[in-house]
Amino acid sequence: MARTLEWKVRMYLSEEDGTTRARMELDTGTAKLTGRGTAHCNPQDLDIPEIGDELAASRAMSDLARQLMRVADQDLEAVGAGPGSAAAAPYGWPSA
Repeated sequence: MARTLEWKVRMYLSEEDGTTRARMELDTGTAKLTGRGTAHCNPQDLDIPEIGDELAASRAMSDLARQLMRVADQDLEAVGAGPGSAAAAPYGWPSA
């Protein structure tokens, strides 16, 4: 069975007083998740906003990825597979 989906992702960044905040929203069409991340500029470092953006954005992506994995694990358990099931066989792809 072939299928094609489009998931929409939006990243919002804001910076104030040396702190960058990122909010990443994922809309799958059936669920919405929000990841968050922050980065703080050390007062002794050069203030380079792009670095704060990159750090905060990557942390928001990581947060969102953890949430999505939790949802996938719950869905697998609901159908009798996954890490919490009695017949838990390896599933998915290796993490690295």
